[in-house]
This record gives sequence, C-alpha cells and structure tokens, in this order.
Amino acid sequence: MHGAVLAGGSARRFGGRPKGLERVGNRRILDRVSSTIQSAIGALPTLIADPATAVEWQHDLSAIGDVIPGCGSLGGIYTALTTSSGPTLVVAWDMPFVSKELLLRLVDGSTGFDAYLPESIGPLGVEPLCAVYGPGCVSAIEDRLRARDLRTTGFHDRVRIGTIPLAEVQTFGDPETLFLNVNSEADLARARALCEEHSR
Repeated sequence: MHGAVLAGGSARRFGGRPKGLERVGNRRILDRVSSTIQSAIGALPTLIADPATAVEWQHDLSAIGDVIPGCGSLGGIYTALTTSSGPTLVVAWDMPFVSKELLLRLVDGSTGFDAYLPESIGPLGVEPLCAVYGPGCVSAIEDRLRARDLRTTGFHDRVRIGTIPLAEVQTFGDPETLFLNVNSEADLARARALCEEHSR
C-alpha cells in the first residue's frame, strides 16, 4: 500500500497561501496528515505537489508534480496512481483530523475494490479525498480527464466501488470533524478551536 498527500489547488478562498502549512495545535496540517498516513501504512507518503515548491515544505517527503497539470483533485489522484505500483491511500493535505484508525479501516477494507471510500454527510455522500484507489481506476480517470470532467466521483460508474457505511464511519469520530477541510480562514479558526477543545 502506497500513500499520497494531495497538496494541489490554488487556495483562492485562502488568499493563495498554502493552507496545509497552517498550524493546528502547534503542528502544521501537512505534518499531521503525513504522519497519520505513515502510522497507518508503515511508510512515508508521497507529496503530490510541484516539487520545486514542495521541497521547501517537507524535506523528508518526496514530491511529484501533476502528470497532467490543471486537473484539480482528480488530476492529483491520477498522478498518485500512475506514479506508484499498486493501491494508494490518498488524503488531502488540508484535513487535520483524519484518524489513523479510519485510515487502517480503509486499507483493510479495500481488497477487491478499485476504489474504497468512507461515506460522509457531505453533498457527494462519500469522501473522495480520504480514500484508497487502485490501478483499476487509471483508465476510467483518464477518460474523464480527456473529457474535462474533473469531478472526483465522475469515474465511479466505471469501476468497482466499495464504501465504509456512515454508521461505521461515525464510530471513528464525528464525520464533520474527521473530514473537515481547511479551505478558508473560518475553517482554520474552527479547526484550531476543535483542537483546543480536545486538548483540554
């Protein structure tokens, strides 16, 4: 099992600043995510980001630029898959509260599926930026990228999908916290408040 941290995006709602470098609980979000992935799979993840910039962010992670630039998160998933040799656990770099236990469950349950995702309370019903993807997704994603359909779930009808039911996801924590994305200053403030609350 490989691991990948997706660090793409223009962060328009964050003033263009690299949001994964913000601190939550005295640790950068990137450090929290990468160490959680490492604890789940026993190896350092790859950072999917422009290598020239990323080398300044995390010296112990290898960085790979998007194979097809400008394709958002779907392009990041594609890059993670086409630059590894097997299934890959993918997590967005702005999710400070993803837990090791949830990631272990994703890894353990992914056998026999091309993509294995946790159900969520978000608009998609699943969380595509905290999931395991296998080589069987590559051609389906390529088709969507050629069609400029950059939805992270747009290829799901072409592959074998498995999910962790929402009721089980909730045993690992509140989905609103587990999958909190720091996309704005308000999200960052909320993440810091949650972290402070949990540390009391």
